[in-house]
Amino acid sequence: METKFESSIRTIPYSQQAVYNRLSDLALSEQVRDRLPEEQREEIIFDNDSITMNIPPVGNISIKICDREEPKTIKYETVTSPLPFNLWVQLLPITETECKMRLTIKADLNPFVKGMIAKPLQAGLEKLADAIAAGKYE
Repeated sequence: METKFESSIRTIPYSQQAVYNRLSDLALSEQVRDRLPEEQREEIIFDNDSITMNIPPVGNISIKICDREEPKTIKYETVTSPLPFNLWVQLLPITETECKMRLTIKADLNPFVKGMIAKPLQAGLEKLADAIAAGKYE
C-alpha cells in the first residue's frame, strides 16, 4: 500500500536555481558532513548522484538521484535500504532571491510497518527539511 509523507513548506532565502544547483549535485552536499554528530561523519559517503550512510540500527542505506527537472524537482530513490522509498524535493520561486521547498516521501508500507514508522519518519522528514532550508546556497 503506497503511503505518502510530506514536509511542511519551508522558505529558503536563496534563488530557486541556486538551491537546485546545490541539491542536484550530491557531491556538493559534502558541506552537510560538518553538521552531523561526530560519530556519524565517517559513516556517510557522497558522490555526484548518490549518498550512502550507515544508520544504526537500520544499517546501510544508499539513495541516488533518479530524475532532475531543472530548476524545480529532484527525485531520489533507494538503491540499498531495508525499506525502499522515493524522495522528492520540490522547489518553487517566490522572488528572484527566495524560494519555497517541500519534501515528499513515497513508500509501499503494510499497515503494521506504517503504524510503527509513520511518526518517526514524519519527524525525520521535517528535520531534513529544516536542514535543507538552513543550508548555504551561494
